[in-house]
Amino acid sequence: MIIKILGSGCKKCVTLGANAKAAAEAAGKEAEIIKVTDFAEIAAYGVMSTPGLVVDEKVLSAGKVLSADEIGRLL
Repeated sequence: MIIKILGSGCKKCVTLGANAKAAAEAAGKEAEIIKVTDFAEIAAYGVMSTPGLVVDEKVLSAGKVLSADEIGRLL
């Protein structure tokens, strides 16, 4: 599974990335975490508010930091 964190690299983006990694590990899934900081690429996903969470090219969240439990339920 490929998980993309969309954002500038701010504290919220870093936290979302850590929570996504923890959720994937808890679910027993192998995941590659990719940080996307290019605003044109972020906009291409239709995300106008960061941080954004994209799993296997599907936007699951934008504009908020989900907990590991919340992400786990979406995986």
